[in-house]
Formats: sequence, structure tokens, C-alpha cells
Amino acid sequence: MFNLSDDERVSKNQETLAAYEAIALEYAQSTEGSSTTAHHATMQHFVDSLSPGDTVLELGSGPGWDADFVESFGTRVRRTDATAAFREFQVARGKHIEPLDAVNDAYVDPIWPAYDAVMALYVLQHIEREDNDTVLRKVAEALRPGGRLLVTVREGSGDLWEGTSGNRYHVTRWEPSAFEARVEAAALEPVWTDHFVDEEGPWLALIARKPLS
Repeated sequence: MFNLSDDERVSKNQETLAAYEAIALEYAQSTEGSSTTAHHATMQHFVDSLSPGDTVLELGSGPGWDADFVESFGTRVRRTDATAAFREFQVARGKHIEPLDAVNDAYVDPIWPAYDAVMALYVLQHIEREDNDTVLRKVAEALRPGGRLLVTVREGSGDLWEGTSGNRYHVTRWEPSAFEARVEAAALEPVWTDHFVDEEGPWLALIARKPLS
């Protein structure tokens, strides 16, 4: 199997982050209040597994619309994003959000020692295939026993670039069975899946559970 060098991975990640720095406001405006039926059903299924007071880590919070929805059910969401423009957008609307690189940064600290759930929506497709294993392992380590992960990834084979020439971003596509195998290898148990299609193509939504022991 061909593996990218560290420099190549960093270059792809930097170009993707730069694209989102440039389009963050446009993305936020275009997605506000535009949840699809499939996305809303996925989010509802996720919050139905939570209880008021639960703590949720959100990787790649973006404009924060999903965190708003989850918090409306009485949970505490730690909003994080590697894109400064998204963080600035959320701060401007009165939200607290922290910088966090999903591949390289720690998920837990003295303030947030563990989580009842983690959500990573429309973000892991921008992470290199081999780095997804790192993210899933860190999620499993950060979850309390019985905790849940909600994740969405693009379905398909191979990688591609999308966006305009000046603002393009890298996309890693997954065969559903291959991604589920990666989830299981991280010691998480898939408990629910759904498939849907939007203007970008087919998606896999998955909820996995950390075993109680």
C-alpha cells in the first residue's frame, strides 16, 4: 500500500485548511437553517442516545449549527475547530470554541478528562486515510465506557480534490465496510448506520459505542 510522506500529508492538510479559511463565512451562511431531512434524522438519532448533562466533544465544529442543536437538549458541547475563521464566526455569535487539530492535538485535559460522546460531522473526509486511524483511536481513548461516536464520511473509492482552483480541499472517500472495519479496529462497536446522498454525493453516517468493559 502506498503511504504519503509526512510532508505530503501536511501539505494536503494545509491546503484544505486554507480553503476553509477563505470560504468559512460563505459556508456558514449557506448552511444555516438548511439541514436536510437525512441530516436531521441522523442528529435526532444521536441526541436520543444522550442525557441532559452529558458532555460532547465536537471535532470540526465549523459554524456550530450542529452543536447548537445538540446543546438544545441539555448537553454540554466542547466546540473545537482547526480553522480560525470558523472559530471567529462562532465567537462573534457568542459561542466558546477552542482550536484543536484532530490528528495532532490531545482530546482530553484536566477540564475535559473524558466525554459521553464525540461527534465528527463532515470533517474526517478531509483527513488522510491513515490518519483516520489516529483520530478513531483518540476518540476511543477519550470516551467514557458506553460513550458514543457520531461520524459522517464520504462514500466511494479513492481520494479526490474538490472546490475551485484557488480554494480546493482534499476528500478521502470510504467504502462503508472498510470504514466500519477501521472503527472496530479502534475498539469501538458500530451500532447504527445510515446512507444518504446530497449535492456532494453519497455519505455514510455511523454511530459507534465504546464497550462497557
